Amino acid sequence: MKKIIYIVLLVFVFFSAKAAKVDTIQVFSASMKKNIKTCVIVPDSYKKSKIKFPVVYLLHGYSGNYATWVKSFKEVGQQVDKYDFIVIGVDGNYSSWYFNSPIDPTSKYETYIIDELVPFIDKKYKTIASREGRAISGLSMGGQGALFLSFKHQEVFGAAGSMSGGVDFRPFPEKWDIKKRLGTITEFPENWDKNTVVNMLGLLENSNLKLIIDCGVDDFFIDVNRELHTRMLALKINHDYIERPGKHNIEYWENSLKFQMLFFYNYFNDTVKTN
Repeated sequence: MKKIIYIVLLVFVFFSAKAAKVDTIQVFSASMKKNIKTCVIVPDSYKKSKIKFPVVYLLHGYSGNYATWVKSFKEVGQQVDKYDFIVIGVDGNYSSWYFNSPIDPTSKYETYIIDELVPFIDKKYKTIASREGRAISGLSMGGQGALFLSFKHQEVFGAAGSMSGGVDFRPFPEKWDIKKRLGTITEFPENWDKNTVVNMLGLLENSNLKLIIDCGVDDFFIDVNRELHTRMLALKINHDYIERPGKHNIEYWENSLKFQMLFFYNYFNDTVKTN
């Protein structure tokens, strides 16, 4: 019995010796006049290292929050340690869609992320404070949000991804509180047109933004992702596009995140070598 206990203890110590650290912090948004919770995951090497780290911002889906990535994704800490970058779990207030609402002045999540959150993280943590050291991705609503923000702010993000993204939400006018952020599609069609990613590809002309987009073949967003992919091909916009078996669920996203993290790791490696 003593021998068995001793072996178990050794195994426990081995896995505990290297573990990403998770912080929950409050970031004040001057634009929305409130504190917003944010999840920060740093690799085990962070505390003792004198180098600066690249950062991946992750955006949750509808009804999620900043803690989605540590509560629902059991391997995210291992991936942070493996690739040695910082991950930021952004809070998008369950249904913000990550843009500045043209009808609700209290919902300014584009301003918050770009002008408030990113500078705060760069000030508080040892980050590579340039587009070469930043990537952004998300799932569902967060996939739309990550592409939206990266397309509009290529000076901030050098790489971006989307997992099962709602990259054209116009076919779903009654879903996910979108009309609370944009008004109804019948009354304010221009709001819907200019804030949906599929209509923003003109921003990628002569762009060097690195992109990875994926969606499950049984996902209700598969058609809009295929349309985005088709338009990008026609415009000769460089991107990785993947379809895999899967639905709009955590099982698909856990697998998808592994591919996206590897994509960002490779991007950071390339930019570090060339800058």
